[in-house]
Amino acid sequence: MAVIVHRSDPPSRIHPEPPQTLEIDHFDRLPDSILLLVFNKIGDVKALGRCCVVSRRFHSLVPQVDNVVVRVDCVISDDDSSSLSSIKSRSAASSGSFSAIFRLVVGGIVKPLQALGQFLGTKRSSCGGSGSSSLSISGGDDEGGEIEQGGVTHHSPTQVLKNFDEIRYLRIELPSGELGIDDGVLLKWRAEFGSTLDNCVILGASSVIQPNPMRNSQACDTTIVEASASDDNGSIPESFYTNGGLKLRVVWTISSLIAASARHYLLQPIIAEHKTLDSLVLTDSDGQGVLCMNRDQLEELRVKPLSASSASKRTLVPALNMRLWYAPTLELPDGTVLKGATLVAIRPSESKKEVSDISWVSSAFEEPYETAAKMLVKRRTYCLEMNSF
Repeated sequence: MAVIVHRSDPPSRIHPEPPQTLEIDHFDRLPDSILLLVFNKIGDVKALGRCCVVSRRFHSLVPQVDNVVVRVDCVISDDDSSSLSSIKSRSAASSGSFSAIFRLVVGGIVKPLQALGQFLGTKRSSCGGSGSSSLSISGGDDEGGEIEQGGVTHHSPTQVLKNFDEIRYLRIELPSGELGIDDGVLLKWRAEFGSTLDNCVILGASSVIQPNPMRNSQACDTTIVEASASDDNGSIPESFYTNGGLKLRVVWTISSLIAASARHYLLQPIIAEHKTLDSLVLTDSDGQGVLCMNRDQLEELRVKPLSASSASKRTLVPALNMRLWYAPTLELPDGTVLKGATLVAIRPSESKKEVSDISWVSSAFEEPYETAAKMLVKRRTYCLEMNSF
């Protein structure tokens, strides 16, 4: 009797194994130019630092990024008290050239004089032959010039940026504005520098009333703006001089100029080291102040060193011509109301630029404050002068 045996198909025929091929990483097929576009969109120096450890290719490409954003975690300041001596003695062995300074975290709202004191007392120290700024960023390992506290290592922007070879656009963001102001008070400034101050615009208001979405605007708004314009006729009321209004604006102006000149002073080592820079912006997360330098201004600083103030670590502010515009009440098209709105445009007395040209004033701020500046420059202009300080 014959026995028929049915052979089952081998598993390989039912579920054939995939052919043995080398795995292809399609990301590796992207050209370097595309990866650099991605890295430039990232911008943030901490994120770029993490990209460096992904692969050797990333590690070689990141230094070629030309658009970098540095977000500073804290500001380093001197302390004249005896506590500095103890800090120096405890950290001299581990901190190297940073033993003479310590980290001071700039918080939310501080007194104006305290904030100014932090900047007037800032100190730069030498590290490996190059100056280090008094700003600090938390990050990973670095070769030297680092401060460690609470398990977090901090580095200055100068140290963080030293590995970038082709930076063209640099933006540095401080943790907060330097000038302590009360709740509801508006104070913004924008300054441009070369080797010294080129110009500065300051916008302030004693209080800001946000728009009420429930109110009917157009007819009511038009009535209020026209009424206020007819009441004050663009002139500063007498009460402005007697109730401390003028004195407050002078304090705002001097404080903003000191903050701007202190920021400018801190940028020296970065500007000297990165000669490919086309644009440098030093701002803060509060949007209080913005310092800008274009390529010509950066080159001017390299060729003509700044004049430092003899009293503090900041750039000397030259003699100034100022124009002031004021409105007791300024209502913007979106319904925002600025009480005691003040706009100050500043240029050095020796500036050769046309005095009557105020186009740069109106475009100094983003909306809605750009509209506020445009409305204020249409009012009566008051001229002031200030000596160098």
